[in-house]
Amino acid sequence: MNYRETLDYLYSQLPMYQRVGAAAYKPNLDNTIALCASLGNPETKLNTIHIAGTNGKGSVSHMIASVLQSAGYKVGLYTSPHLKDFRERIRINGKMIPQARVVRFVESNKTSFEKIKPSFFEMTVGMAFTYFVQEQVDWAVIETGLGGRLDSTNVISPALSVITNISFDHTALLGNSLKQIATEKAGIIKPGRIALVGEKQSETDAVFISKAKKEGALLAFADAVFTLRNVRQVLTNGQLVLHFDVFAKGTKEAVYKSMRCDLAGLYQQKNIRTALSALALMERFCGLNVPEKAIRKGMRDTSKQTGLKGRWQVLGKKPMIIADTGHNEAGIKEILAMLKKQSFNQLHWVFGAVNDKDIGTILKMLPKKAHYIFCQASIPRALDAIILQETALGYGLHGEVVRNVKKALKEALSKANKDDLILVGGSTFVVGDVL
Repeated sequence: MNYRETLDYLYSQLPMYQRVGAAAYKPNLDNTIALCASLGNPETKLNTIHIAGTNGKGSVSHMIASVLQSAGYKVGLYTSPHLKDFRERIRINGKMIPQARVVRFVESNKTSFEKIKPSFFEMTVGMAFTYFVQEQVDWAVIETGLGGRLDSTNVISPALSVITNISFDHTALLGNSLKQIATEKAGIIKPGRIALVGEKQSETDAVFISKAKKEGALLAFADAVFTLRNVRQVLTNGQLVLHFDVFAKGTKEAVYKSMRCDLAGLYQQKNIRTALSALALMERFCGLNVPEKAIRKGMRDTSKQTGLKGRWQVLGKKPMIIADTGHNEAGIKEILAMLKKQSFNQLHWVFGAVNDKDIGTILKMLPKKAHYIFCQASIPRALDAIILQETALGYGLHGEVVRNVKKALKEALSKANKDDLILVGGSTFVVGDVL
């Protein structure tokens, strides 16, 4: 098979949660364990950092990988979903896995696939682990796909487990309460290892404390390690850059002054704090050597070095066009908080959603004065744009339907004045289609 045929094989024969939803979710790790065994258990040959959470896990994963790369380590990075290219999921020092390696992996293991019948996600996890071992990475930063306890990545024994935050998402699979969701995420905390939680939350703290105690793991909370001050956004060369100072919790002297991060959005300060706390813990307990200049460069050039897109990303000016992948309740809250800090006349929102979310929870949060262009991403799981429009109308949201995402953006541009703001989002896959 060539590369295109290989991708067609993956997408058509192996169910993928991001495309088809709950049908791809499996209630145990048996398939992943069997697949890894057929591959020679590459997961046991890697130094790993495991990252879960409802929001922010992608940003934190990329920040940590960027800093480690800046410190001279060879770093594997596994994330999901991809926005434009399947190979975004598997990178080493920011470079995507070559097409030929994707083809070789599938061809070499097709017999095992037919016997084990792994899901798309299980197979890509195996591909990432195998590639990282073959390329002898120093560290592999592994982001969970969904949940934690039953996620296909949860066959590793990481030096550090990071849980960014807990909010409502995928409730049909993870539970209807924050405590239930936290219990699933806490499944990545491993015996005798280090665990970090990005945010203290009264509903979930006890879950993590109990799990860490049970596993004999060292537990820390990021907001007890660092705090960020003097946080501001600066438009530099057409892109928003975050400027901030970092203080150790309870101290008056800055640990790092005049820091920058090219992942914009004031909500990133939570993720920055979590990433820096993770690195500090690894320096203290895992022998990691990360000089200050590597921390500064890694944070400043996170997007540049790792290729992360879609986080309050500026796509154009006059009118300002911003794309953001925030798609659940917590993510939309952060987007709305950011919008309050922007200066514009009219908001045009190119908005799409998936068909297995409680869309009503999101729609009731959205500004009624905005003009919406309802669209649907090019995946089977996308919510039909007409149904979305009809549902939105019940919440006082008005706009027209333009199913194709790129055409929807063109429609927004045709209606927007130079002082307006166009936001692209509602679904990760809407942002992916635009990019």
